[in-house]
Amino acid sequence: MTVPNVLSMARLVGVPLFLWLVLVEQDWWALGLLVFAGLSDWLDGKLARALNQTSRLGMVLDPAADRLYILATLVGLTIRDIIPVWLVAVLVAREVAILPIAPIVRRLGYGGTLPVHFIGKAATMCLLYAFPLLLLGDHDGGVAATAKIIGWAFAIWGTGLYWWAAVLYWAQTRQLVLAGRGASPAGGPDTPPGPGGRGGPGDPGADSPAGDHKGAETPR
Repeated sequence: MTVPNVLSMARLVGVPLFLWLVLVEQDWWALGLLVFAGLSDWLDGKLARALNQTSRLGMVLDPAADRLYILATLVGLTIRDIIPVWLVAVLVAREVAILPIAPIVRRLGYGGTLPVHFIGKAATMCLLYAFPLLLLGDHDGGVAATAKIIGWAFAIWGTGLYWWAAVLYWAQTRQLVLAGRGASPAGGPDTPPGPGGRGGPGDPGADSPAGDHKGAETPR
């Protein structure tokens, strides 16, 4: 029960509340909750590093909260006809596309985790910016029209980066599979290094963006 983990759990608790606010069209409260979620996402990483409170639980809670907020937003905005069904299908298809990676990596003895790519983190942040702007754009006025345009720009970039990250994760997984074929069964000196020679996908420093308290985690 570290401070960063408490913040992450608070973000998780806010997911159903956020979805309810969107569905009953309490958009300003919903946007305020998203701002809190975004700030806590940044703050828990900073505190974890400053207080040396990194944890395995944090590796699970933080990406789970991000994904659940994206899922809740997709559901709410789709029901309100703010975003089209095809965008939801493209984003869900990306999640399905990377599902086999975890069991493959786990079978190779790396615990089912890969280092966080900056591309994946950037994609998540683009989507977390896009959806509140699209929600704001569902109103009248010049500000709403501008928010809608910027929101769609973030959504398109975020979706593209989301799929790019998936391709990178599969390329990384392929390298591990090829390297694993020449590894010794006992996992001795011939055990293949992780991407970039950093000692395996579970290496907490590899490709982890500054401010994260997750270390390694499942692909974003």
